[in-house]
Amino acid sequence: MRLSIVLPCFNEEQNIAGTVADLRSWYMREGISCEIVAVDDGSIDGTWRVLQELAAQKQDIRLVQHEHNQGYGSAVRSGCDAATMDFVGFMDSDGQFKAEDWSKLLPFLQEYQYVTGRRLHRADPFIRKLNAKLFGILTFFVLGVWIRDINCAMKVWHREIWPRIRPVHATGALINAEMFYQLHCLKIPWKTVPVGHYPRLKGVQTGANLGVILRMFRDLLALRWKGFRR
Repeated sequence: MRLSIVLPCFNEEQNIAGTVADLRSWYMREGISCEIVAVDDGSIDGTWRVLQELAAQKQDIRLVQHEHNQGYGSAVRSGCDAATMDFVGFMDSDGQFKAEDWSKLLPFLQEYQYVTGRRLHRADPFIRKLNAKLFGILTFFVLGVWIRDINCAMKVWHREIWPRIRPVHATGALINAEMFYQLHCLKIPWKTVPVGHYPRLKGVQTGANLGVILRMFRDLLALRWKGFRR
């Protein structure tokens, strides 16, 4: 298997080295040809410096840098655009997912073109989980698509479908909803697989930030009015 894994990063100086080490250990153990695409989304800490050091260690990292913070969705999109392998996936770089869970998702790519994780026990504060639940309900009413744990940041698909499902409206957290909306309109089925989720030990979460939430609602409305892109 030839796999690209995208890591969107924003101020993850304390976490990114551990995430890359976890991925390297996993893909070497599984005998997978893996390319790590790390996207620094305008970090103001030492994230970019750490990424450059990691890239110098081993030629398995492709680096992408946004000069200014553009949002989670933009970082994921830039990374997926830069990916070169047959299969493309992404995961958060904050240590809340474990690379070994990729072994749960990948086998289903033989039958499905798109496979998504679902966090069985989400290790986040109550308000973050509540926001996610409300967003899932809102997405269903606005777009007519229902997905359990829509924003789980562990997804993988056949690279050949990326041009068809590539988000064009979402710059923030709505990127997942837009991809599922495209899949739904294109009648491409997906598979949901349970994965683990772990507490963030370092750094600061930004998903519950008011600006992130407002951007998500703005993108949702834009997607609703502009509709499906053929």
